[in-house]
Amino acid sequence: MQYRKLGNTATDVSVICLGTMTWGQQNTEAQAFEQMDYALAQGVNFFDTAELYAIPPRAETYGRTEEIIGSWLRKTGNREKIILASKIAGPGVGWVDHIRNGRTRFNRKHLEDALHGSLRRLQTDRIDLYQLHWPERDTNFFGKLGYAPGARDEFTPVAETLEVLNDFVRAGKIRYVGLSNETPWGVMRFVQTAEQLKLPRVVSVQNPYNLLNRSYEIGMAEVSWRERCGLLAYSPLGFGVLSGKYLDGARPAGARLSLYPDYTRYTNPVAEKTTADYVALAARHGLDPAQMALAFVNSRKFLTSTVVGATSMAQLKSNIDSINVNLTDELIEGIERIHQSHPNPCP
Repeated sequence: MQYRKLGNTATDVSVICLGTMTWGQQNTEAQAFEQMDYALAQGVNFFDTAELYAIPPRAETYGRTEEIIGSWLRKTGNREKIILASKIAGPGVGWVDHIRNGRTRFNRKHLEDALHGSLRRLQTDRIDLYQLHWPERDTNFFGKLGYAPGARDEFTPVAETLEVLNDFVRAGKIRYVGLSNETPWGVMRFVQTAEQLKLPRVVSVQNPYNLLNRSYEIGMAEVSWRERCGLLAYSPLGFGVLSGKYLDGARPAGARLSLYPDYTRYTNPVAEKTTADYVALAARHGLDPAQMALAFVNSRKFLTSTVVGATSMAQLKSNIDSINVNLTDELIEGIERIHQSHPNPCP
């Protein structure tokens, strides 16, 4: 396994991070335990979860993933062996009405409610990296590429949010602060406010990044590099699409897009053509297409860690093994040619 510093801290996290959002929905507790045992044995010391999980979000499974991790921590005593990350959900009326009536605010009341709930479910006294899952304000995330001013433009002042998070740090309840699904404006607002008021500085940004969506490179990559708040890349396989298993309309039994056909972010016609090109490129170089896609993400200099998820042990083993895949200059050139022909079909 390889490791990188988490932001400007002295903490080393594995370049492969274990994602957990399927546990309690697609995966049982026993399967989740097996995944955590295996990942830790392979040197993965970074686990990422959220109060929102399991996915898709439902009132019946709210917090279930954290509960599963908490049970594993209690059973194994492995808390000190992992860097544990979780998140507070943002607002989403009509989507996450079961979480604070869909009207989460990053103020003291809601942050305290969310954090203490996560700590209780995780059966721990601290979360190492506490992230804001998506912005409170109306901006471009979850597949929206361009920014257009919207009606929901009121949000908790950044200074107020950071003051509360600073209290959590001082109380030992969290160690570091991260953002997720953020924009360059949002990240820099948090960075500048932290510097001005001597409050906790953002150490990471968890955004989507994969061969079908490299929009992070346009504005965010420089922010991550210069401000030392590296990318935690989620959906590095585009819901599994980049494995090639959904090509030609295939829908394997039990696969995410077979179970949840409304998840269409990575399944438009241009995405399918582009995926087919990447799969063919991998075949020409004797590589598994999923491992090639992950190895590309792993290699980015602005990246801290790649968040991989799996519903089977075979998938997990393959995903973790991507850390051992080195891409040749010729292969990188092939990837860039495809990207130039079909840039970011799935923002």
